[in-house]
Amino acid sequence: MEWNIHTLTLLTIPLISAIVGWGTNYLAVKMMFFPIEFVGIKPIFGWQGLIPAKRRQMAEIEVELVLGKLLSVEELARRLDAGALTQAIQRRLKQVIRKIVNDVMQESAPQLWASMPVQGKNLVYRRIENDIPNVVHKMVDDFQHNVNEILDIKELVVEQLVNSPELINEIFLTAGAREFPFIVRSGFYFGFLFGLPTMILWHYFQAWWLLPLGGLIVGYATNWIAIKIIFEPKNPHKFGPVTIQGMFLKRQGEVSRVYSEIIEQKLINPRNITHVILHGSGSAQLLELIELHVNDAIERYVAVAQPYFALGVGSDNYYRMKSLAVKQIFDNSEKYLLYAYDYANEALNVGADLCARMQALSSEEFEGVLRPAYQQDEWKLIVTGAMLGLLAGIAQLYLIW
Repeated sequence: MEWNIHTLTLLTIPLISAIVGWGTNYLAVKMMFFPIEFVGIKPIFGWQGLIPAKRRQMAEIEVELVLGKLLSVEELARRLDAGALTQAIQRRLKQVIRKIVNDVMQESAPQLWASMPVQGKNLVYRRIENDIPNVVHKMVDDFQHNVNEILDIKELVVEQLVNSPELINEIFLTAGAREFPFIVRSGFYFGFLFGLPTMILWHYFQAWWLLPLGGLIVGYATNWIAIKIIFEPKNPHKFGPVTIQGMFLKRQGEVSRVYSEIIEQKLINPRNITHVILHGSGSAQLLELIELHVNDAIERYVAVAQPYFALGVGSDNYYRMKSLAVKQIFDNSEKYLLYAYDYANEALNVGADLCARMQALSSEEFEGVLRPAYQQDEWKLIVTGAMLGLLAGIAQLYLIW
């Protein structure tokens, strides 16, 4: 009976080591991403997922290593065609312009506008509407030449990822959809293998520290090996019919496609670009651009009737009218620009281009897509796995004794 109990105890050691390996790897993966917000008492007693906690730094790394090198803001801006853009927004822009004209004239020259016959007002509307393609073309041209002052791609991406921590989780979890489950599964197999030497040692002498030390080694080694297998070796090595390469790097084509789709759909899309140019650090430069072209257009509109207009409005109200028109057009930008989203999405073609360029990267360059963002914190996952393994070893020792 004693021999059977001893044998059963020995057999449980690699099995428990396998469970420890699986459990520590499972928790390590979960702790990378969850919880999204800090849970506990700041700054020490509690936890927040490594990636959500450092999302700003990670977003900046992603921009520098991937988007900053593979996507040029100037190149994206050049893809916009003024004619096609005008066609996309023209109908809605006309409606918005009519309302702006009414509002501006009622505020800056109410008597003149009220006394103007319907035919006169319609003539003003048509004059402005006919000039819309010309104004839009000039504005798009200036935007393309000054895009770096108006649109900061880093600000766009960092703002979105900082404000949406679940989005940066989605990028990592989706791109590593096979690798992270592998980390969890591999913990079981490696844990079992590492448990065999512990079993043999325990058979010959039952030192109290052996099982805790074995648990610590299992927790540490399973996490370390799993991470290494994902990214190492960088380049494929053939051993007969078998090709060995890091799992993540081996899936470069598939990961590129998935990653690019998320970037296009959730980050660098017309809606987010519009938001950042209207409300970001470059909005003042955009307002200056609008002011330049709107003032120029108004000067041309009133040139024919300048004497009559000056008498009816007065110089003070005339300048106030131009200022109001600029502000109204800027403030109402989203109302008509949203009609250009479908055209802009097709013209920018962010997803397809980014995918093709990522697939063309070398293995070393492609590793920079995901790993550098959390590489500096890999040690935390490994140490956490070791500590959990140590606790499991202590628990195992308690059960045996």
